[in-house]
Amino acid sequence: MKWNRKDLLHIESLTRDEIELIIQTAKPMKEILFRPIKKLPTFRGKSVINLFYESSTRTKSSFETAAKVLGADTTSLAVAQSSVNKGETLYDTARTLQAMNPDIVVVRHASSGAAQFLSQTLKAGVINAGDGQHEHPTQALLDLFTMREHITDLSGKKVLIVGDVLHSRVARSNVYSLTKMGAEVVLVGPPTLLPPEMKILGVKMSYQLDTELPGADVVMALRLQLERQQAGLLPSLREYSLLYGLNRERIEQTGKDTLVMHPGPMNRGVEITSEVANSPNAVIEEQVTNGVAIRMAIMYLLMGGTSNVVA
Repeated sequence: MKWNRKDLLHIESLTRDEIELIIQTAKPMKEILFRPIKKLPTFRGKSVINLFYESSTRTKSSFETAAKVLGADTTSLAVAQSSVNKGETLYDTARTLQAMNPDIVVVRHASSGAAQFLSQTLKAGVINAGDGQHEHPTQALLDLFTMREHITDLSGKKVLIVGDVLHSRVARSNVYSLTKMGAEVVLVGPPTLLPPEMKILGVKMSYQLDTELPGADVVMALRLQLERQQAGLLPSLREYSLLYGLNRERIEQTGKDTLVMHPGPMNRGVEITSEVANSPNAVIEEQVTNGVAIRMAIMYLLMGGTSNVVA
């Protein structure tokens, strides 16, 4: 199968075959990351611009690393501290970028739909690195890649996503990708952080974590956005941790060798204890490595590459 899209904007529109193509392409990319010399000539002469309107150390550095390993020239624009403060609109920024003639633009923006808008304005391929409360497609793909390394077939497997689903673009993208792969997805969290409309996506919703843990193959804790406590959506961090925090006793309730995941950064002692985060079941560091491989794969495919990677 050949990739036929100019951009990667969301998981919702991807087919299962397209998702499989990205994962299969990421496998040899990951092997490259463990070589003594982590540099390919694939993107020599190509340019990648990282356009981040929101701060994000992990995602931004992951995209930068992916582009550099592929041999591209990279430019990172801290627009939140520059042009935006001077009154420049996203449209004006897009026109400025177009004048630079980049090959790929990676964008993170606080407004849902910003990546879609840029894709319609730019000739370059656009990768959505998170837009508002909409989606974070590359995070979902790296999560899926990580799961598939441990569980070959996710069909019928039970995946719990626990925490602040309401504000999580990671949760939304994961729901799309996991349901396309046939997984049984259960969203768990306090009523104030669990939007009822998510039921439309064909997932189960629950306020009781302990009830859902038995039989879970994967448990993913979402980052609790601490600013939500000031918004009155949580009574206290202590109560949240008591009801929804992942600890050793809870993971043992699954009755399985359950994978423990977290998109990061973690609030240790709130969403997850250090004991669980550092346990053999946790694949949190693998998620970081796989993030670079997935982003390499996406850039490679957007540039016209195939799954038959020649390094």
